[in-house]
Amino acid sequence: MKTSGYAALLFSLIMLLASFQLCAEQMKKLGNWDVHYIAFPATFLTPEIAVENEIQRSKFNGVINISVLDSASQQAQRVVINGIAKDLFGRQRKLAFNQVEEGDAVYYLATVPYQNEQLYNFTIDISQGNQQQQLTFSHTFFVD
Repeated sequence: MKTSGYAALLFSLIMLLASFQLCAEQMKKLGNWDVHYIAFPATFLTPEIAVENEIQRSKFNGVINISVLDSASQQAQRVVINGIAKDLFGRQRKLAFNQVEEGDAVYYLATVPYQNEQLYNFTIDISQGNQQQQLTFSHTFFVD
């Protein structure tokens, strides 16, 4: 019984680590850019970070974080970014992205309200000079 208890604990830990991997940052190569993106509940932010970035910490508020890097140099890019979040009922919410710079890092934050188990399909338009790309991804938010 002790061996099966340890095996169950080990399996649970592996599944927990795998679930963290599923929630981890994602990246898509778009043109000359590596576009990193992640969506998560605003409650994951510390109160200090939320205040600093004017984000309301709420279990019904999600954060979209996008950063754009030059694929060759991996240097952060300053871009123009706009987007929408569309739910399964076809309702669209315009995303208002704020640019954040910390040292050499540049990233863009937007918020979206949600209900438990709400799926959004995101369409993000990114442009810089003549280059224009579109990032699409889906994310389901859960109330914690």
